[in-house]
Amino acid sequence: MEPENNQRRNTDHFNLLCDMSELTTILADSKNIAHFLRQTARMVARHLHADVCSIYLFDDQRHELVLRATIGLNPASEGKVRLKSGEGLVGMAMLSRQPVCEGFASSSRHFKYFEETGEERFESFLAVPIIRGIENIGVLVVQHSQRDYFDETDMMALKATASQLAGAIENARLLMDMAETPQRGACVPESLRFVRGRSASSGFALAPCVKFEKAGALLFDDDLTEAGSHLGMAEFQEAFHKTLEQLKTLQDRFAQRLPESASLIFTAHFMILKDSRFHTEIMAKIQAGMDACRAVKAVTRHYIAMFSASPYLYLREKVIDMQDLGARLIENLMDRNTDSHGGLQHRIVIAKELYPSDILKLASQDVAGIVLVSGGITSHVSILAQSLQIPTLIVDKPDLLTIPDNTPVLMDADIGNLYVDPSQRILKQFEERNSARVQASRLSRQMEPATCTADGERVHLYANINLLSELPLANQLLAEGIGLYRSEFPFIIRSNFPSEEEQYQIYKRLIEQMPGKPVVIRTLDIGGDKVLAYSDSTGEANPELGLRSIRFSLQNTEIFEQQIRAVLRAGADHPDVGIMFPMICSLDELREAKTVVLRCIADLSKNGLSHQGRIRIGMMVELPSVIPILDELAAESDFLSIGTNDFVQYMLAVDRTNEKVAQYYQPGHPAVLRGLHAIVQAAIRQGKPVSVCGELAHEPEYIAFLIGIGVRRLSVNPQYLPHTQQIIRQLELRKAQSYASTLLCKATVRETSEILMHYREYLEMAPVES
Repeated sequence: MEPENNQRRNTDHFNLLCDMSELTTILADSKNIAHFLRQTARMVARHLHADVCSIYLFDDQRHELVLRATIGLNPASEGKVRLKSGEGLVGMAMLSRQPVCEGFASSSRHFKYFEETGEERFESFLAVPIIRGIENIGVLVVQHSQRDYFDETDMMALKATASQLAGAIENARLLMDMAETPQRGACVPESLRFVRGRSASSGFALAPCVKFEKAGALLFDDDLTEAGSHLGMAEFQEAFHKTLEQLKTLQDRFAQRLPESASLIFTAHFMILKDSRFHTEIMAKIQAGMDACRAVKAVTRHYIAMFSASPYLYLREKVIDMQDLGARLIENLMDRNTDSHGGLQHRIVIAKELYPSDILKLASQDVAGIVLVSGGITSHVSILAQSLQIPTLIVDKPDLLTIPDNTPVLMDADIGNLYVDPSQRILKQFEERNSARVQASRLSRQMEPATCTADGERVHLYANINLLSELPLANQLLAEGIGLYRSEFPFIIRSNFPSEEEQYQIYKRLIEQMPGKPVVIRTLDIGGDKVLAYSDSTGEANPELGLRSIRFSLQNTEIFEQQIRAVLRAGADHPDVGIMFPMICSLDELREAKTVVLRCIADLSKNGLSHQGRIRIGMMVELPSVIPILDELAAESDFLSIGTNDFVQYMLAVDRTNEKVAQYYQPGHPAVLRGLHAIVQAAIRQGKPVSVCGELAHEPEYIAFLIGIGVRRLSVNPQYLPHTQQIIRQLELRKAQSYASTLLCKATVRETSEILMHYREYLEMAPVES
């Protein structure tokens, strides 16, 4: 093929991978699910300059691949061509879960000819499986009349495309399977005007409040039956199209706010709307005399019952999507939305509980703040709120849910205060304090490129990154690199395991935005309070001590290898990328994890794929069990990183998310302090760098202790970089070492707590650098 044509094909490949807004448009504009699949096939064929593009979906009930959409073959063959897994070239791609490429397809011993397709003239054949984690969804196929037309570049592009399309096509498959399978049948009490809480994410907010109800509450509100009795077909059609536009807008906002959401978050909603049965059943009930509100509720409840009764976990999970969509349709019918973002924009949301997916939806709707009234919060919800810069308070006050919507609320999530319907005096104080805070923030951002103690000892400051949206701030505040990228968040925000290609795109963006600087990516750290709803690891009696972190990865090698391969490929052109394993408890575990990395490097080399072959390999130090064997572990690691949050938790046997034992979570416990000292000394003996990436890395009284015991690398959330640098610049190394020695000599928590408290008071009284 001519170089000019090659260049055009590569450009089209890049467009196909990166411009997923085209898929959003196809989803929104499709008349039904079949039309969506055909338009998707048309898009892929156009970008890959293929004569044919076909989409086969896997039927779970019959264990067959069914041709559901094609551009270039006889459209009459749709729904008729069926293959078992392993049958024909298409079936081979599904069985092997690997691409199948043939330059002369008709001569392949695996080729199976279907006369009704008219495919005999297309010799070049390329198929990639559409999979999400362990779930088989289907096969994406392109064909061309020219022999040996498709090359390695086409294969990589089609693999990436399949991973991007997987979420949308999975929902289309589920709905098509259902269609073919028979189914069985403002007065505020004085006690609430001022409430003390606990900060989960700092910041200020002054806005009207709104109570957050889980999706689906409206579906069981019988009062709506009478209120909507006059609504008919015209109102339903208007609500239908309004809902469609809302979903498009929300998806666009997700893509802007959260680049990790490469796959469409609202695909299930789009697919259900496009399901002709859903739409037709509602209209039939309206035509039979039922009002639109009752009709939507009845059909939605029917779908919820079908999903709930399914033996398949991935179908039962669609209940939440169904509830959300049904509630949105009813809200639009009743004209209850105050704007196109669901009435939450610039509001303070009061909720009983929230999941990570809820936080993401609230972020996409630009809420001003969040108040959780359950009294507890999981760490990943807190981290997400911090990363998205949403002020969040935790208060043990369920009565706040009785406050009328639109009541003015002022929240000071820096110190944990909540004011309901605040007085003018409180508002004035808020304005003055907020003004001072903004000024202090402006001054604090005058970062120096290098951080040193007052007497010239060099300390390196890195950023902890949870979401790609934090990278601009990390660069603005001159972070020297990424000391910890928490790779679990792209897993948390999806409804299934992200593919290798999806992860590759995320890690590539992460690494490209830190040119020449160190980047450390921690492998999947799930379990405990970070549970994936779609994983079989849920429901453990004691999840903190269960199948989590590196244990999960080593027991799910396919998922683990996909992540490692994605990191290696993304870091191909970067000189300083590190892979870090969480929750390592033995030398055997470290060696097993390293073996997986080496195997992935060999595999990528064998296949001629660009990758980083000399990647740094490190481990998190979080478990007390590693302290006695740390010299051996450090000898086999390129670097160590201390995760102080879990280290304290496991050292003291305290669940840090449990309010009942919160007082026992004591970072200043002598055993913790001496354990940290032992870890750093082992790293120094082995000549290996050691960093601290937990919360202690930005706490003023602990920064001095860490510097004093020999830590020279700290990794903190980007917003803490200026404050951390300021504290270090005031330290003298000799005094920090003396301070650390004093703490290490104490044997009781009372003694260490007094020293730590006095040191914090001293720092607060010290003059601040201008």
